[in-house]
Amino acid sequence: MLDRLLKQAQQLSLTALPLLMPLLVGCSQAGQVVGEADPELPLPAHFQLHFNHRDAGRYRQPLNGHWRNGDNLEEYLIQQINAASDELLLAVQELTLPEISQALIRAKKRGVNVQVVLENNYSKPWSEQHPSDLTPHGRRRLEQLQLLADSNRDGRLSADERLTGDAVALLERGGVAKIDDTEDGSRGSGLMHHKFVVVDRALVITGSANFTSSGIHGDAGASRSRGNVNHLISIESTELAEVFRNEFQRMWGDGPGGLHNSRFGRSKDSPGLQTIQVNGVQVDVLFAPHSQRHPGHGLNVIGQHLAAAQRSIDLALFVFSAQTVTNVLGEKIKTGISIRLLADPGFASRSFSEVLDLLGAELPDRFCKIEANNQPLTTPLQTVGTPKLARGDKLHHKFAVIDNKTVITGSFNWSPAAAHTNDETLLIIHSPKLAEHFTREMNRMWRSAELGITPQIQRKLDKQRAKCGSGVKRRSANNTSLDNYSG
Repeated sequence: MLDRLLKQAQQLSLTALPLLMPLLVGCSQAGQVVGEADPELPLPAHFQLHFNHRDAGRYRQPLNGHWRNGDNLEEYLIQQINAASDELLLAVQELTLPEISQALIRAKKRGVNVQVVLENNYSKPWSEQHPSDLTPHGRRRLEQLQLLADSNRDGRLSADERLTGDAVALLERGGVAKIDDTEDGSRGSGLMHHKFVVVDRALVITGSANFTSSGIHGDAGASRSRGNVNHLISIESTELAEVFRNEFQRMWGDGPGGLHNSRFGRSKDSPGLQTIQVNGVQVDVLFAPHSQRHPGHGLNVIGQHLAAAQRSIDLALFVFSAQTVTNVLGEKIKTGISIRLLADPGFASRSFSEVLDLLGAELPDRFCKIEANNQPLTTPLQTVGTPKLARGDKLHHKFAVIDNKTVITGSFNWSPAAAHTNDETLLIIHSPKLAEHFTREMNRMWRSAELGITPQIQRKLDKQRAKCGSGVKRRSANNTSLDNYSG
């Protein structure tokens, strides 16, 4: 434990270097600082927090070598992998960054027990895939990964570029043990959507980011892209690490092959809310999924915390499609609670988006039908909006800040699929110090946000109304498969 603290202290001393570099390189640097650096805020002991778009952070974009704002989430992950001496357990929906795979291989070679769980849609080497076998989304993903692997940018992939640019293939060649959510003999869970690492049974790293270039740095061939807006939180606690390790072992079973005793989705015995104290900070952990009848499922837990708010609620959400949570927010609005919501621009105008409900709007789907039990607010909430992002980038956070003292975060999108189908992490952390950091991130996005019915949303509303009229009420309840919006 002492060795890890010393290593992290050394790493923290190095993180200031990127902030000084712009002063040293002068006009030779590419790009520019967006906004002014904020003063440092204290964090609770044993907590670290990283935002890949924050104004105060600064690092070289690996896609083009330009300086950019934000924390380098990939570099931090590699630092922690390099520091591991005993065990590395990694469960993430998608891993496409070869440097992370190389770090995992190095760890295995020095005797660390390395185990990896991926989502089955992303667990096969892309270098072995053919475009004709893929969905349109899969073909776009393959094209992007090929662009990233083309290190000399000559438009052709050499055998060496294929060899070194495929993160999953690297793991397989390096002998790193991995499984996906078909290891239980099924076709897979709704989504294996976790994003966590457990290091040496002492450190947990989790948050909203997939371990991909688009999730951290940006898209190849898109000079303005800065990656999906994400964060990682790391917590040093042997007790919390054991809680996450137990979740990993439920999925891992006996590993590749063998008895097929891995468990994912609803076949997994997900415990209820577990509470850990980390140096006086209460951390509540819930691993989804649970049945709709389970009183402690994720959406109910979220709703209970929102209902208890006394002053303010800030929300930054990639997916928000849970009517029950909207109903809670509607009641809080009546009491005068201050509510701010920022949602991903690409999701906000989907027919099952609760962002539309808060804006007092209804949008028929492509079949000209409106969700059953849809309940848009009669008085629209004016403090709802979408941030301005580069084309292709997404607001990928899944966090809330309640009364400036409680943070809800994790991989858990606010949807029925997350609560009842997917393998997910939901954290509730009771810390004013931590809340202040998330509020700062909210304020950063808020400065450039478009509030209310944006022109993009209005065009979609007008188009669907012209096609569908007022729409037809669905006869069935919400289709939870619709909101399994990958990420």
